[in-house]
Amino acid sequence: MNGLFSNAAARSAQRSAHASLADLTAAVGVSGFAATAANPGLMSVIDQHAAGVRDSLDADARPLTAILLAAYAEGVRDAALQHGWQAPEAEIDWTENDWVLRRLLAICMLARALPAPR
Repeated sequence: MNGLFSNAAARSAQRSAHASLADLTAAVGVSGFAATAANPGLMSVIDQHAAGVRDSLDADARPLTAILLAAYAEGVRDAALQHGWQAPEAEIDWTENDWVLRRLLAICMLARALPAPR
């Protein structure tokens, strides 16, 4: 029975992580991807953030997963909120140098490259 329950828990964790990343992409990624398409300099900055995320998650030694990326995104948001950061209530201005939003966009970019959920 342990295998059955552990498989169900793993599938539930995967679904939750993919849902979290989809929410993040809707909130940050859609406008961010449009901004990077129009601004190669911003894309370069986001690429650097993505490399930082991969380094933080030791992606050279283990594959990135939705669970790892969702947990990392939650950690970034939680730490930022504890330090006074506030999520934008209106449309995101990608010309501002907001480290948190850029890091979250990098997570969205990495999440796009993951295999589709099953």
